[in-house]
Formats: sequence, C-alpha cells, structure tokens
Amino acid sequence: MACVLETPLRMSVLSEVTASSRHYVDRLFDPDPQKVLQGVIDMKNAVIGNNKQKANLIVLGAVPRLLYLLQQETSSTELRTECAVVLGSLAMGTENNVKSLLDCHIIPALLQGLLSPELKFIEACLRCLRTIFTSPVTPEELLYTLRHWHSCGFKSSPQPLLCANGPDHQTILFNHGAVQNIAHLLSSTSYKVRMQALKCFSVLAFENPQVSMTLVNVLVDGELLPQIFVKMLQRDKPIEMQLTSAKCLTYMCRAGAIQTDDNCIVLKTLPSLVRMCSKERLLEERVEGAETLAYLIETDVELQRIASITDHLIAMLSDYFKYPSSVSAITDIKRLDHDLKHAHELRQAAFKLYASLGANDEDIRKKIIETENMMDRIVNGLSESSIKVRLSAVRCLHSLSRSVQQLRTSFQDHAVWKPLMKVLQNAPDEVLVVASSTLCNLLLEFSPSKEPILESGAIELLCSLTQSENLALRVNGIWALMNMAFQAEQKIKADILQGLSTEQLFQLLSDSDVNVLMKTLGLLRNLLSTRPHIDQIMSTHGKQIMQAVTLILEGEHNIEVKEQTLCILANIADGTTAKELIMTNDDILQKIKYYMSHSNAKLQLAAMFCISNLIWNEEEGSQERQDKLRDIGIVDILHKLSQSSDPNLCDKAKTALQQYLA
Repeated sequence: MACVLETPLRMSVLSEVTASSRHYVDRLFDPDPQKVLQGVIDMKNAVIGNNKQKANLIVLGAVPRLLYLLQQETSSTELRTECAVVLGSLAMGTENNVKSLLDCHIIPALLQGLLSPELKFIEACLRCLRTIFTSPVTPEELLYTLRHWHSCGFKSSPQPLLCANGPDHQTILFNHGAVQNIAHLLSSTSYKVRMQALKCFSVLAFENPQVSMTLVNVLVDGELLPQIFVKMLQRDKPIEMQLTSAKCLTYMCRAGAIQTDDNCIVLKTLPSLVRMCSKERLLEERVEGAETLAYLIETDVELQRIASITDHLIAMLSDYFKYPSSVSAITDIKRLDHDLKHAHELRQAAFKLYASLGANDEDIRKKIIETENMMDRIVNGLSESSIKVRLSAVRCLHSLSRSVQQLRTSFQDHAVWKPLMKVLQNAPDEVLVVASSTLCNLLLEFSPSKEPILESGAIELLCSLTQSENLALRVNGIWALMNMAFQAEQKIKADILQGLSTEQLFQLLSDSDVNVLMKTLGLLRNLLSTRPHIDQIMSTHGKQIMQAVTLILEGEHNIEVKEQTLCILANIADGTTAKELIMTNDDILQKIKYYMSHSNAKLQLAAMFCISNLIWNEEEGSQERQDKLRDIGIVDILHKLSQSSDPNLCDKAKTALQQYLA
C-alpha cells in the first residue's frame, strides 16, 4: 500500500497541526542541501520524546520525503544518516507510527542502505530496522521474504541483523548466504563485530543439523570455525566471548556436527561452562553457563559423568539456592524485585543442570540427593510462584525419580507425591507433560508412593489426560494408568475402567500414534491378569475387547503392536470362562493359526502362548478345545514348529504337543 496522503484528508487535519510542524516538513524541500540537512537535524531534536510531534510530521508527509533523501546518491552521508535517525525516532513512537512507516515501504529502503560503505549510516539504518522489527505490529515474515538482506549489513557493521526464530527462518537465512557473509567478521579488529558474528552463529546453529554440519567445515583465514571458537574459549578472552563460543560448540555438538567425545567438547567446552557456574562469576553468567551446560550434557551419559566430577560441580550448584542471602534485610522495592528475579533464574538454572546430570547415572543421582537440603529445595521449587522454576524443579524431580532406590527412600521420606499432585492441577501443558512423566515413575509397583497417590484421586486426573489433544499428555496418562494397573486389586482395575469408559478405551486403541496404542495395549494386558480379574472384565467388556483385538490383528501395525495384542489374547485364554470368547470366535482362531506360521518368531511365540493356555489338560473342557483346534490344523503346525531352529519355539511346541499326548 503506497504512502499517499489525499488532499481532502490533508486539509482536514491541517487545522490541528502546528505551524512549526509544517515548517519542519517544508524545509525538507529547500533547494539548498545545507538548509535541508539543518532542517532534518532540527526535526530530529523536535521529535525526541514527543509522540504528538511525531504523529503530526507523519500526517504532513515527512516520511516519503525522508526516505527519498535517504536513498538519493547525491545526498551527503551526513544527511542520509540523519534521515535514518529521524525515521528511527518516529518508529519509537506509537504502533500507528510503525504501521505508517511500513506502508511507506521503509524496510527495503533501509536494507538498501546497508550496502553503503559508511559505518555510521549503516548503524543508523540497523537501529531503525531493529526498532521496527521489535514492534508487535511488524509481520515477522517480512524479514525472511526480503531477498537482498544477505548481501547487506555483514560487511562492516557491528550489529548484523539476524532474527532466526525456528528452523524455517534459519534455513532461509542459511540459503541466502548467512554463513559466508558472517564468517569473515570473526577476524575483524572490532570486538563488537566479532561478538555479533559469534552470536549470529549461535542462533543459526541451535538445533539445526544442516547449519551445524556446514559450520564445521567453514574456513576463516585458513582456520576451521570450531578451532576459532575454541580459541575464543580461552580464559584471557572476555567472559561474554567465552560463553557465546561455548554455546556455538554446544549447539554444533547437540546437532551431531561435533562428536561428544571430541577434545574440543570434553577438554574445552565442558570445563569452560563448569567454570561459568562458580561463585566468582556474575549472576547472569552463572545462569547462562549452567543452562548451556545442562543442554550440552542432557543426552550423553559420559558427559554427565565427566561434568559431575569437574570442579565439584554438584556441590557448587547448591550455592545457586542461597541468593539473595537475606531478602528481609532489603527495603528497596526495586532492589528486592531485582534480587528475587535473579534468585528465580539461579534456581531454575540449577534445577535444569541437576536434571541433566542425574538423567542416567545412579551414583550421580545419589550425590545430588545427598546435597545439602536438596529434596526440600525440590519440594519448595514445585510450589514456586515462577512457572519456569516450577517446570525446572519438576524436570529435576523426574530425572531423580528414575532411581528405584530413591523412590523407596528420599521420595517417600519427603512425600514428594503431595506437591507433585498439586502441580498437576490446572498446570500449563509444558509442566503437565513433565509432571505426569514423573507420576508414571511414582506409580511403579515398587514405589511406596503408589498407594497414597491412588487414594488422592489420581485415576480421575489420569483418565482426563488421556483425552488431551496434546500427544505427550495422552501417552503419559495411559502410561501412568498402565503402571497403576500392574498387579493391582480388582477394585482399582474396575475404577480405571469406569474412569476411562469403554468408549475412551477403544478410542485410544484406534489412536494413530503408536506410543498411545502400545501403552493402551499394555494397560489392557495389565488389567487382564489373574483369572478372576480376567473373567470379570471379559464378562462385562468381552465383546468390545475381542472386536478391538480383531481390528488390530487385521490392521497395518508393526510387530511390537501385534505381539502385544497376541499377548492380550494369551491372557484372555488363561481365564476360566473368558477363554470361551476365543473358542467361539472362528475369526480369532484363524488369526492365531496364521500368526503361528508367521515369518516373525516373536509373533509365532505369542500365538503359541494362546494355544498353550487353551489346550492345558488340567482345565475343564480342555478335551473339547483340543479337538476343535486339531480340526482347524493347529496340531500340524505344532509338529512343524517342534522342528524349528529357534529353541524357544521348539520347546513351546513340544510342550503343547505333550498336552495332546497326556
């Protein structure tokens, strides 16, 4: 949309515009270049902090003229720079100001200005661009649809323009030559330029294998980028540079471009980040160091072990919980808010790093829990006012809950299930996912927390999670119910079935996600265990369960899903009355026969369990069942399987044949 002011509109507002505002605009058209320059400088001084003046000048048409002067090659560098400064000042006004600037196509003009060899002019253009792009009314996509950004702004500017939010934007920037245009800036004599280039690389490499793989092989003055980053990690470099270099190497490592056992990670990046966690560092540096280290070691067991024994890191992190030392002594409200903000950030970072450290190793978990007041700190963290602290505390608890020993001791001693259940009430999905994952562990058979959690109304909560649109919550809800049902009393199983409802159970069995399907089958298998329970459940839900089993065995599912389904059939076949639901269903019998001759040994073995439970001699009606199964060819298949090269299949077939001979 062109920035054109129609005459009637202009005339209608002129009465409200001061004479001085008109004077500023009129001076932009003076034939004397020096008078134009002085007019722009005067306009700059007039609009600073004056939103009314800014609005008046926009209405009077100052923007198109300023953009014209900015783009004219005949304009002096000083004039073009002052025009960019005024436009930046106008952009700092109201959101309507920004909209007006966008309507006048200001962005292409400013980007073109970045091609200038004049540093001050480039800086003015960049500041204006930054102001515009940080405005909520500016469409983010604008930056990524402009084709000539990559040839601009990376020549000599200390502030390269880069806003890569997510993989799509990273890819666009990468495809338009960002890496090549930024790389040479690392050898600049200006510290600001080197730092901005470094920050750009950290943004581009974050969770992006394509960019990271490219960065590994980029040469700058004959040196590979990772080598340059390692040099920037040295202790004689500014802390900001050390941290950002560590981020670059961390992101490249997590993206798979650098191996986790590479010396630049083990001997350089990891120790540098641990060093950032020490008391000597500023609070912001300690937070950034801990969070970056947590990300670096999150998925690698060996890095977790190395970090845990580097510079007493586990004990060092306990200091993160001791700031501020005395809130009650602080009377300045601003100071109090500042300190509480930092306290939240420190606790959040510490919990994150503890979560990564304890993700896999039992000895590390033990050391973490034995740290001063650790369990009390986690419990307190679960009820923090800051959602970020609560989330990181839950992550830490989840990591530690993988320990069987701690579930039986520390978790029980501190009754962590109570605050955890509170966290699960009306929490945002991000917190719910981690909290429900933790609950899955607390509901394992050997956890003493299982019984009190059941008594606190967990079934209703978990059943509601299975209806969530969030896939992770559906998985966790059904997973927790599966753990709850394992070797449970009949009443608990009945409560689960009632809470889920038959309709919801079969909705989950038809879920498109294999994880949901597998956990639902696991739940069904745990529900259908011990004969009285099997018979009871099949007497009320038998028709629907058999229908679901049939659909899964007929469907396009993987081996694990079909194996689990056949195991459910084997459990049903172990029931006293329930087995008749199989024997009277010729379709199911044919499917069992089919899977006995399947090419996959797991499916054959699972089908054999069904047959074994159906023909067992000691049970009433076994003769009739044996006869019917012989008639459909089961005995012939058993003879073939008794010659199998697979020892499990061979033994199982021979055992089944003995039932016919007894």
